[in-house]
This record gives sequence, C-alpha cells and structure tokens, in this order.
Amino acid sequence: MAEPPATRVTLLARIRDGRDAAAWGEFVRLYGPVVYGFARNRGLQDADAADLMQDVMRSVARNAAKLEYDPKRGTFRGWLYTITRNKIYNFLSAQRHRPRASGDPDAKEQLDAAPAREEAGPDADWEKEYQRKLTDRAMEVVKAEFQPATWQAFWGTAVDGKPAAEVGAGLGMSPGAVYVAKSRVIARLRDEVRTMMDDEDGE
Repeated sequence: MAEPPATRVTLLARIRDGRDAAAWGEFVRLYGPVVYGFARNRGLQDADAADLMQDVMRSVARNAAKLEYDPKRGTFRGWLYTITRNKIYNFLSAQRHRPRASGDPDAKEQLDAAPAREEAGPDADWEKEYQRKLTDRAMEVVKAEFQPATWQAFWGTAVDGKPAAEVGAGLGMSPGAVYVAKSRVIARLRDEVRTMMDDEDGE
C-alpha cells in the first residue's frame, strides 16, 4: 500500500530544518510542478519557467528556518502564490527591457497580462493549477485502495473519456458496474483532496 503523504503542516515544520533532505525532496516534488505550471501559463518559456521554479524554491529555503506558518493569517498556497507571482512579475519586468534574452518577443505583453503586486489573493489560474496537482497526488494515494479493474473502469471513463459500454467490454463488466466503479473512485478522490486541503489549512 502506498505511503500516505506527510500533512502540509508537518512538512512545513520539517523543511525548517535545512538538513532534512527527505522533507525538501517531498516539498519540491509537491509544489515545484505547481510553480512551474503556473509560470508556463503566464507565458514563460520552458527553460525560464524551470529557472523560476528553482528561484522560488531557493526563496522558500532561505526563509524556511524562520517560517512560522499560521493558517489564521492565510493559507500556505496563498503564501506560495505571492512568492511565485512576484518572481514572475520581476522576471517579466526585466524581460521588458531585454525581450530577446528570453527568446520570447512578447515579454511586454506578458508583463501587461501579469497580476499586479497588490492583488488580494491567488487567482483562478493558480488555483486551477494547484487543484490539478493536488488531484494528481490524490490519485497516487488512492489508486492502491482499489482493485485494478475498478481503477481501470474509472480511468477509462473519467480520464480517457470512453463510453462505459466500451470500457466494460474490455474489463468484463456491465456498463452499470463501470458507472458504480467510477463513482466510487471519484468520491474517494474528492475525500482525499478535501483531506489534503484541510491538512494544509491546519484544520
């Protein structure tokens, strides 16, 4: 059975110890793709988005020792969003003066489309990227809880978009059984995502 992920609160406490390589590895694995995906969505090229992700991780590392996470002051994803947003804003501001350096001539347009520094909270793109990565992580956790046929029924219909009859024919299941399997997995995924969000928010 898959090892359950550390709660976000526990993980944040562990990364304060710069010597905890396992915690940092888990942190980068969980949050690096969110930062990278958001940067790409904001128009950064692949290499620039990867560099920015590393820059954000370094910023977190520099401040981790004094990080006192208090959910009453806002969610962790909101804090990480603020760091990422400002890094992107700074990057695009610099590229506006030398757009050819990034290999992207549309740096000014990207900057104009970037969120303002005084924006109140995470925007829709960030939340969408965050939720997508959280769902990916939840899938890793719950997959081992189901029989292979149940998971394949869910995946074939919910992810691949195939008709229940087609998926059922390949698995030796009736369309009704496929729908039941799909519903069970989706319900469990929603529960896991909710748990992960509650862990992060310290609830």
